[in-house]
Amino acid sequence: MNLPNKITMTRVVLSICTLVLLIMPWYQLGIQFPIFTVAGKIIVDTKYLIAGVLFLIASVTDFLDGYIARSENLVTDFGKVMDAIADKILVNGILIILAYQGFISILVPILIITRDTIVDAIKMASGTKGKVVAASNLGKLKTIFMMIGVTFMLFYNIPFELLHVPLADILILVACILSVISGCQYYFKAKELLFKQK
Repeated sequence: MNLPNKITMTRVVLSICTLVLLIMPWYQLGIQFPIFTVAGKIIVDTKYLIAGVLFLIASVTDFLDGYIARSENLVTDFGKVMDAIADKILVNGILIILAYQGFISILVPILIITRDTIVDAIKMASGTKGKVVAASNLGKLKTIFMMIGVTFMLFYNIPFELLHVPLADILILVACILSVISGCQYYFKAKELLFKQK
């Protein structure tokens, strides 16, 4: 297993650890994470801060493994598959949990997961016909906005919350808009091929 693949697998482990940290009923196990107040206004549960750090590290590895794989010519089929799986576990899993716990609207994970499912289907259908649909730059930008937005959300949008600037919400909203636009781009790029008669 080469270095980029090892980094990808590390992201999978970090993603699972982050999800477990957020959904585990720790109080039933007798474990209580410290809670404190910031500026007398924001009640902070350290569980989310830890999750934020893990999510941030995992997000950085998302760009690191791809960069190393391309620059060192270490791209493999295993890496491509596991990279996609790691991304889905990391981002979609966190979005579902944040929606369930009331941090974001349930529409966000529904939109993102639906878009990803459609795009993946388009890629697979195009692949069966011998054509690779190139990754959208807007899709990559969407991922960046989403990861930064989720990181700030897990950090309670501090310090921007103290300034009454909902930066985390804004970044996630922009990511959703870019997600829809990039999804449409994928569709129109592959539309002719998808509906082409044999």
